[in-house]
Amino acid sequence: MTFRAAGFAAILVLAAMAAPAQQAADAVAPETAAPAPAPAAATHAGLGPGAREAQALRDAGRPATGQSWMISAANPLAVQAGAKILEAGGSAADAMIATQAVLGLVEPQSSGLGGGAFLVWYDAASGTLATLDGRETAPMAATPTLFQDMAGQPMGFMDAVVGGRSVGTPGTPALMKAAHERWGRKEWPGLFLEAINLADQGFPVSPRLAGLVAENAASLARFPATAAYFLPGGTPLESGSRLANPAYARTLRALAAGGTEAFYKGAVAQGIVDTVQQAQDSPGLLSLDDLAVYRVKERPPVCIPYRAAEICGMGPPSSGGLTVGQILGMLENFDLAAMGPDSARAWRLIGDASRLAFADRGLYMADSDFVPMPTAGLTDPDYLRGRAELLAGAETALPSAAPGRPEFDHAMLWGAGDSPELPSTSHISIVDQYGNALSMTTTIENGFGSRLMTPGGFLLNNELTDFSFRSHEEGRPVANRVEPGKRPRSSMAPTIVMKEGKPVYVTGSPGGSRIIGYVAQNLIEVLDWGRDPQAAAAAPHLVNRFGRYDIEAGTPAETLAGPLRDLGFDTETAELNSGIHAIAITPDGLLGGADPRREGIAIGK
Repeated sequence: MTFRAAGFAAILVLAAMAAPAQQAADAVAPETAAPAPAPAAATHAGLGPGAREAQALRDAGRPATGQSWMISAANPLAVQAGAKILEAGGSAADAMIATQAVLGLVEPQSSGLGGGAFLVWYDAASGTLATLDGRETAPMAATPTLFQDMAGQPMGFMDAVVGGRSVGTPGTPALMKAAHERWGRKEWPGLFLEAINLADQGFPVSPRLAGLVAENAASLARFPATAAYFLPGGTPLESGSRLANPAYARTLRALAAGGTEAFYKGAVAQGIVDTVQQAQDSPGLLSLDDLAVYRVKERPPVCIPYRAAEICGMGPPSSGGLTVGQILGMLENFDLAAMGPDSARAWRLIGDASRLAFADRGLYMADSDFVPMPTAGLTDPDYLRGRAELLAGAETALPSAAPGRPEFDHAMLWGAGDSPELPSTSHISIVDQYGNALSMTTTIENGFGSRLMTPGGFLLNNELTDFSFRSHEEGRPVANRVEPGKRPRSSMAPTIVMKEGKPVYVTGSPGGSRIIGYVAQNLIEVLDWGRDPQAAAAAPHLVNRFGRYDIEAGTPAETLAGPLRDLGFDTETAELNSGIHAIAITPDGLLGGADPRREGIAIGK
């Protein structure tokens, strides 16, 4: 039996948590698996044979394989950097640092030193899970009316995004350092060498980066430093052109030599603050004190049972782990495997479970350091069974999806507010040779963030627009309103699936508030419908957050639009640009998947 066949058989171990063996086998058969979207056109100079082979596997719809380690992320150059660290004996934490440093260079629109991240870690030595919160914080000078005009009305969203007002204190460098201190094996300075070399010597601009620069040229042109980098001579970067970033190389050298002290204090910090406070037309409030006092926080993981496994993710201030967990906790009561991925009935249940979970998310979820949250109540099995009864009692779409009444350990009722999240961000999944597993979602929020480029060669986030622009709703304070030092609610959902105390699947995605739907579907694709990580990442998307079903344009999912309308849903076809990067840990080895909608790959050994 070839390894690929063995890998398919091993994936059925996961599917067997919920499905009879024959149903699971049918679900993963190549002739019945959903065809992948057209792969992102990307050829990168400087890729080694392993990376080129990984691209070919992704394009053919086949998972990467490995016995010792595996890494999957959104850009081949970044994955290659992480793979070199793993090959040299580094841990998943070491490889993440090298990967993130390169992502900030080659995919600057999505993540980088100027942003934040959430990390879920399985530690093989202790058999425990940990989650680290590297989310950005609001400046201490911020107030709940930060995004309101003189009349107290919310600003236009993009008016708030572009410029200094939207910039929160970056958390990614501190998260990288915290992970290294706890789980690193290689020396810190060496983890930046690949990114420094690429920044000094230049890298080929990918088709995706070139296309996004062209689409965002008007907003990038607003700030001289940003325009000089992305629009040289007033012209957007061209795919395949070579781009160097010596300023970024200097920042990485400072980080390598001085640790995060060199980022949060001194010249780099002063450059960040000057860029924010002097931003033309929209100066911000970030100060040197905000940078100096920033700290990563360890949070308890959120784990919810599903199909004889546990779905474990990030708790508040992320809504991702809770909302994904609520969706699956409701669906636990239904046999999705028997219905199959082509069933409108299955998608009716998934869509309405998502609507109910999003209703709870909008009312209750925010930074738990500032807002008393009913986290235990929201994940209580009896509460989720009660919510599932709403699904069982209907044959068509629910007429409305209202928040529930989970058990509180305090008395407080919030207003719901409104905090749009646009699709950007990136994700890294890694399993190392020591048995550790890492899932990290990383972001600067909107594509190109605030559009502010610092003297250090990296973009700054617009993360503060993840707060509600309204501070009150019907006289009640909004849970996710702006407050000094608070972390805005996120939808990022880095996830590790555990079974019998061991990780069996590592996943996550970018995509704004659709992240929750992407990750929930990805888990259903694997645990209910028996697909391997590559087939699951490529599966056409259907996402329902607030009532309307978004159906991925140009895919077989469009055939479900009519049946879902017949069940009472409004539907709309849309580009659904996920970035699932996942690894299955099976009895026969590791299987990796990389979302073909982006340029990433999975490499294993």
